Amino acid sequence: RPHSRQTYRPPPPDPPVLGARSGYAGGTTLNPTYRQVSSGETGHAEVIQVRFDPARVPYARLLEVFFKTHDPTTQDRQGADEGTQYRSIVLTHDAEQRRIAEEVKQKLAASGAYRDPLVTQIVPLERFWPAEDYHQDYFARNPTQPYCRAVVGPKVEKFEAAFAELLKR
Repeated sequence: RPHSRQTYRPPPPDPPVLGARSGYAGGTTLNPTYRQVSSGETGHAEVIQVRFDPARVPYARLLEVFFKTHDPTTQDRQGADEGTQYRSIVLTHDAEQRRIAEEVKQKLAASGAYRDPLVTQIVPLERFWPAEDYHQDYFARNPTQPYCRAVVGPKVEKFEAAFAELLKR
């Protein structure tokens, strides 16, 4: 009987982004709810907390994703969504992250990629509040919802085209 040959294929590498969680930060209300944040009165922004392996993806690369997948030139607005909870904000964990974020923002502003000034806030993270369970993986769980089809879907496609190396395999 002939010996079967199988080609060894190593397992795919772990993704550089280990996870992401929807939540709220940058405001004053303790343990806010979506309803409170969406009122615009808590001071919180709707944010994503990203866990990543800095040995596999530099923080500056993640900031590139951030700046290229939303409009950092509109004050308190993203698309049709308006209010302080939709402001462009980077919340940093330490002085090094703040330095890198300021550098990336300055380079992007000087590049001429945008006609209008970048209004993205760069501030220290004081506390991250996870959003309710129904907000986690919202697009994956609601792909046919009209907002997801019209707004989120095109952003996801833009991300996948520009940053394929950051995706899970």
